[in-house]
Amino acid sequence: MSEQVEQWIAILSLTFPVAAFLWEFAIVGRKRLGYRVQMDTLAADDTQSEHAEILEQLQRDGHRLKDPSFVLLRIENAGSAPIEASDYLTDENDPSGIWVTFRRRQVAGLVATELSQRELRRFFRRGAPGFGFRNNPARREGVIELPKVKLPRGAEYKVLVILESWQGDDSADPFPKPDIVGAVGTDRRWFDPLVKVFRFKLARTESHLFASRPAWFAIAFLTAAVALQAFFTLFLREDRRPPLDCVGGTLRLHGSTAFAPAVRAAAEDYLKRCEGAGVSIPLADDTFKGSTDGVTDLDQAGKNAGIQVGDGLADHIAFTDGLASDGHPRLVPKPVAFSVFTLVVNKDAGVENLRLAQIRDLFAGRVTNWSQVGGNDVPVHLINRDPGSGTRSTLVAKVLDGREPPQFTVTDCAALKSGRYGRCEVTSTDTMLNTSASTPGAIGYSEAAGVAGHKAADRLVNLKIDGREPTAEGVEDTNYPYWQTEFAYTYGEAPAGSVAAAFLNFLTQQSGRDILHEHGHGLCSEAQDAGECRPV
Repeated sequence: MSEQVEQWIAILSLTFPVAAFLWEFAIVGRKRLGYRVQMDTLAADDTQSEHAEILEQLQRDGHRLKDPSFVLLRIENAGSAPIEASDYLTDENDPSGIWVTFRRRQVAGLVATELSQRELRRFFRRGAPGFGFRNNPARREGVIELPKVKLPRGAEYKVLVILESWQGDDSADPFPKPDIVGAVGTDRRWFDPLVKVFRFKLARTESHLFASRPAWFAIAFLTAAVALQAFFTLFLREDRRPPLDCVGGTLRLHGSTAFAPAVRAAAEDYLKRCEGAGVSIPLADDTFKGSTDGVTDLDQAGKNAGIQVGDGLADHIAFTDGLASDGHPRLVPKPVAFSVFTLVVNKDAGVENLRLAQIRDLFAGRVTNWSQVGGNDVPVHLINRDPGSGTRSTLVAKVLDGREPPQFTVTDCAALKSGRYGRCEVTSTDTMLNTSASTPGAIGYSEAAGVAGHKAADRLVNLKIDGREPTAEGVEDTNYPYWQTEFAYTYGEAPAGSVAAAFLNFLTQQSGRDILHEHGHGLCSEAQDAGECRPV
């Protein structure tokens, strides 16, 4: 579907500029008669200028002009071809080609003030046909007539019109703008029907004239088409480009709930790119159950498959926050990325920054009310992950100096009392965030990138540690402590050409890297020591 859209965009992107060029230069641009009202002012408007009183003393037929005004009008050939007398679309016996009507004003005088070429003088001599004015008392309007001037390309002339208001017209309203009427046709050397088809009225022009309105429309369309084409090229086309290797088979992913959003997004993208290659990656809600459960499931799958030493399981990968615990000698880790974690606090606690020692006292149970650390008088509710969580083991190792939090006081977080200190445990990142947000005085922890887009984010505060922000920049620039390397485990080395090896290559060397970046993870391949995979 998107390929057809791109083809139509390409066709229209070529058609419109060609049509615009023909319209602008072959049709409209050949014969374009333009005008501009350069001045339309009352003499009274300039009476404050020095010696300007003479303007109000102008007379005609022995009487002083009533409310005299002046209009300076420019007529020009704005096209690419000369305008001949025969191009004016009026009766061939009528010497006038342009009419300018001034409502509520009568014409007192008319003079051509500026001619771009000497040859134009003959059209404006006294008594020249088609050049003059007439006043209509019944309609209370004055009309000037301009001749069918032969205008070479770029030629122009200006006429100054002196006007006065009609006797008995004492209205203070501004005079209406001049009504200018005239038209030219296409070159008479073309066959006659075109003269009727391409009839162009006198058009208002400006000193910065560039193109006609249809041409501007075509230019705008072309700009939009180019932008749309670029969008398809940069974003959609790349999405259709397959990875370097799409291997058929079913791949099963396990492990960290904190790293799960990034891995899920990468797996979905991989499936789209490998459409038709027979790849399947089940992504049910219970696929990721935690780091410890992930490596346990991977170890069991390898044993069940009877994989011999020296061989590898081709269709399972487990992701962990940090290295897995001992007891899994057949599992092989590969550093993929590093994640930044954050402590999350319910806004009712009234804290945004704590010292590392205060955090350790909180998780050791020595602080039971937030007022003890400068917060509100609200009991502390400590929400922990279950012991198999990589997010919890990272907290213990990086923040709590290796000391595990005390055991829960209630088995179900819903049983926590609002007015009493308590502790409970949850089994997933999503449950952790929802519970911390809905429980007054709660403190929990999560992968930092997962908090911002979570539905409960507006009720949580990402806690600073000693003033250090829970961001990748905070880790690299200020040594923020709560971060961990994300490892991908396979049972033995994933065989070359297997679906597990192909997905890991996609995740670490191909477009999956961009997805990890989008989810806030640093890449091990960009670290100074990729094997250690720690921030610079």
